Amino acid sequence: MEDNLTGRLSDLPDYRDILSKYTRHWLWFVIAIVAALASAGLYIRYTNPTYEAKAKIRIIGDENSSSELSVMKDIDFLAGDESKVEDEIEDVNARSNFIEVVENLRLNIKVIALGKIKDRELYTNSPIQISFISPDSLIGNSRADFYINLTSDAAISFKEMEDEPYEIVEFGKNMMTSLGEVVITPNLAFLKKHRGGDLKIEVRPVVQVAETYREKTVIKPAFKQSKVLDLSLNDPVQEKAVHILSELIQIYNQNAVKDRREIADRTSTFIEERIEFIYGNLTNVDQTEENFRTSRGLTDMESEANINLNVGAATQQQLNNTRTELNIAESMRDIIKSDGEYDLLPANIGLSDATISSTTAKYNQLISERNRLLKSSNEKNPIIVNLNQELNGLKRIMESSLNGMIKNLDLQVAGLSKQQSRVNYKIYSAPKNQRALRDITRKQQTTEQLYLYLLTSREQAQIAFASSKPISKVIDKPYAASELPISPKKPIVFLGSLLLAFIIPFSVIFIRDILDNKVKSRLSLEKIIGEIPVLGELPKIKKAADRIVKKDDRSALAESLRIISTNLDYILNQGDVKNNVIFVTSSVPGEGKTFVSSNLALILGGAISGKACLIGADIRNPQIDTFFSTNETKNSKTQKNTLGLTDFLSNSKWTVKDVTTAMKTNSGSIDVIHSGKIPPNPAELLKSPRVKELLDIVRDEYDYVIVDTAPIMLVSDTLRLSEFADHTIYVAKAGSTETKLLEYPIRLVKEKKLKNLSFVVNNVKATNLGYYGKYGYGY
Repeated sequence: MEDNLTGRLSDLPDYRDILSKYTRHWLWFVIAIVAALASAGLYIRYTNPTYEAKAKIRIIGDENSSSELSVMKDIDFLAGDESKVEDEIEDVNARSNFIEVVENLRLNIKVIALGKIKDRELYTNSPIQISFISPDSLIGNSRADFYINLTSDAAISFKEMEDEPYEIVEFGKNMMTSLGEVVITPNLAFLKKHRGGDLKIEVRPVVQVAETYREKTVIKPAFKQSKVLDLSLNDPVQEKAVHILSELIQIYNQNAVKDRREIADRTSTFIEERIEFIYGNLTNVDQTEENFRTSRGLTDMESEANINLNVGAATQQQLNNTRTELNIAESMRDIIKSDGEYDLLPANIGLSDATISSTTAKYNQLISERNRLLKSSNEKNPIIVNLNQELNGLKRIMESSLNGMIKNLDLQVAGLSKQQSRVNYKIYSAPKNQRALRDITRKQQTTEQLYLYLLTSREQAQIAFASSKPISKVIDKPYAASELPISPKKPIVFLGSLLLAFIIPFSVIFIRDILDNKVKSRLSLEKIIGEIPVLGELPKIKKAADRIVKKDDRSALAESLRIISTNLDYILNQGDVKNNVIFVTSSVPGEGKTFVSSNLALILGGAISGKACLIGADIRNPQIDTFFSTNETKNSKTQKNTLGLTDFLSNSKWTVKDVTTAMKTNSGSIDVIHSGKIPPNPAELLKSPRVKELLDIVRDEYDYVIVDTAPIMLVSDTLRLSEFADHTIYVAKAGSTETKLLEYPIRLVKEKKLKNLSFVVNNVKATNLGYYGKYGYGY
């Protein structure tokens, strides 16, 4: 149970170790925080702030019409459907509206005060006023920059290119530029404040500026299905944003009033023409009655048959109504055929067909939209072309509907006429004079009825024209939302910079840790090799002179070697048999196996009471001679002794004493068997039985035999000798040895090709030394 608990605890993540990966780089975080706060401060200091302007309007549509007109719902422009809020938003946000705003406020011309780092626009506080002699159409489509220096109260320095020399020009004098003649006059209220400063005049195309402000303006309902619209605009100059919203609302209302008045005026003109025509018919009918009575001497006649007359009157009335509607339909058709190319059509004039009335209203709406777009575009605009096609289609629809209606009315008139003929047959049995007079009277009544109707419609149209009011009501006039800028917001900028200051070094450390597939310390190695012991770890040595331990050394290297030797002694003394032959190997060259084997021999043979022998068994690439030659040594024999391991193995005349060199150093004395001359056949040479002979001799003579062998992954030399090893030390270099390479020695242990394997981690950074960094008295 205790073993299970220990196993579960070992599977838990070591949060302290995870945290130490970041805390050991605390200086990175401090530098990042300082840099981020400094950058945020500079950004806030040298970024032009942006302010917000707001406004609120309510779409009222036809609610502004006077109460007296509430009963006149037969005039279509007063009884149209309520405009949808989405459509009104598109109307307010129309491109033509913003073009008018830019032109009215001259927003395409900016005066900018140039600073060393930050520039700012001078809107109402500009020290100069600029006037272009060229037409507005030319200036509105141009792009140019001018540079001015306010040298004095009477003159300025002027240039068109930034790298050109200035030219002195007096105020009010015409100057020739790429945009034609320009006149600059002073604004004395602000001239003194900007004297000596540099100004830049920007001229941009009106359409481009209008599109910029159109994209920046936000128009949305106050809430769902609300007729209240919230307008907002952000700009570095808050006063300009307020002016733009005010001008936009004003232009929107003016265009709506203008559209209504155009429709009402067109309807009134049509009615006037019809009244003149009907008035002439009415006069002719009255004259006919007068002539008839005069010629026949008639004054008054009684009806012979009231029943027949009543029936005839009802039939005649229906026939008259049908003829009246037929007359109006024919007149409407004539108007459509003879009307100009794209003019407004008269609104509802009494036709019973609702389709024709709605089509006429739609036609007039498209005409108004087309006329508005033509102010800022031309006939070739794709939108205008689409509108033309839609208008032509509507005209064809109305003409077709009118033709069908006329045919229907003709049939009704024919049927009513037949019915009237039957009634008149009885009436005509009365005196012919009475019959003729009744015909004249009925015609007179029909014409008079139509005349009175048109007079009423004319008055309604005139009232509608006079009572046209804005389509929206301003609830909140455009105003500055706040004196504080909406951007940059200091808390958010500083908070974001601090967050970034933590994220960047954290991400670098995290990614580097994920991508790092190297051994870093004893702790990381133990997680990989499992139950195989780790004798210790050696610190990273910066100077070559410090690579070898000295007498009474208390450095981190010496302390680490003592820990390794103590752990090694514990392992070697487990049994009764003398197990003192220690092989030192690694995966590839450069991982420090010679460094470990040499210093371990010095510690075991010098610092600890014992006798140690160091054997250079890496006969392909011997490094022991190089290692000791770079450090201070005191030799009883020269280091350049040509005899070594290869000489002993290749020639039986040499004994162990012949190839052994007594090496004295600052830390003590050890015996060294150098590698000797590099043989042409190292693999065959290591098969020699003299290898066992040598190791048996030194095993008995010395307390510790340290054998520096070849890298195990490159050649098979170490595996050929592994049967003679009592213990194998595998050196892994921190920051160099890849974790995948350690799978090879672990597999060799499982295959029983390596005996008593243990690891030593070399070149460990001071921050990673020990389980949680920095152990030993040296620190």
